[in-house]
Amino acid sequence: MILMLKGGLVSIEAAMGSLKPMERKVAQYILEHPEEVVSLSVQKLAEYADVSEATIVRLSRSLHCKGFQELKLRIAGDLSQSSLPAESYQEIRTDGSIGELIKSVSHNNIVSIQDTLTVLSPESVEKAITALSGARKIGLFGVGASAVIAEDFKQKLSRINRWCEIGTGFDAQATIAANLLPGDAVFGISYAGQTEDMIRTLEIAKQNGASVITLTRFGSNPVADLADIQLFISTLEKSIRSGAMASRIAQLNVIDILYVGVAGRHYEESVQSLEKTRQAVKAGKRNG
Repeated sequence: MILMLKGGLVSIEAAMGSLKPMERKVAQYILEHPEEVVSLSVQKLAEYADVSEATIVRLSRSLHCKGFQELKLRIAGDLSQSSLPAESYQEIRTDGSIGELIKSVSHNNIVSIQDTLTVLSPESVEKAITALSGARKIGLFGVGASAVIAEDFKQKLSRINRWCEIGTGFDAQATIAANLLPGDAVFGISYAGQTEDMIRTLEIAKQNGASVITLTRFGSNPVADLADIQLFISTLEKSIRSGAMASRIAQLNVIDILYVGVAGRHYEESVQSLEKTRQAVKAGKRNG
């Protein structure tokens, strides 16, 4: 069975804001002529888009493809689904009915997860699970809305007896990072990937030999560029309000994937730890 690669068009749209001007030029051409592009050579696309061949190669790498051929395969995979209704984000109206509100928010969350699946690398997920499973200590970093995601991951990992500490500000993050050792792991969560404090603390963790894992929106950004293992989500809606909500759902979905993967690497131990923590919490409530 041949695996059909997808996500080329979603990746281009998600990365558009972080592309260099000439890369953005050819990316726009691809979005406007996807059916034509899948049958073009690098030379022909360069001619039609009025860019250099090197620009197309750089674009492919910016989109985390091994080359232009893989990008074409992903676009072809997208086009193979063209007979299905196009899924796009809906603007959330505050003056509509409650029924419309329920449908719009739920629809955007579903599309966010679906789009993220096209840019989430199975190889990177496996590497992240391996690094987290083998780490002596895990540092979880998140600021603002991303701190909520980090707190959720900490609660899950703590239940299966993974030693982790959370930092939601520079002082806490720097303290944790300074005490990490080779073989430890740090997981930085930042949707935009521009958080200055996190960039500084990830650099400290990296200098100490810890594995750096990041979860950001798709595309080049300073936080992801520091990572040994990059994980991405994709949310393409234009509304700031709905963007914050949909990105959180996509991030939580990735966290759940990692949690189940880590628990599976230590299945018997995880089951025992979950039961111990359940009993401890139950006893605490009964005696409280």
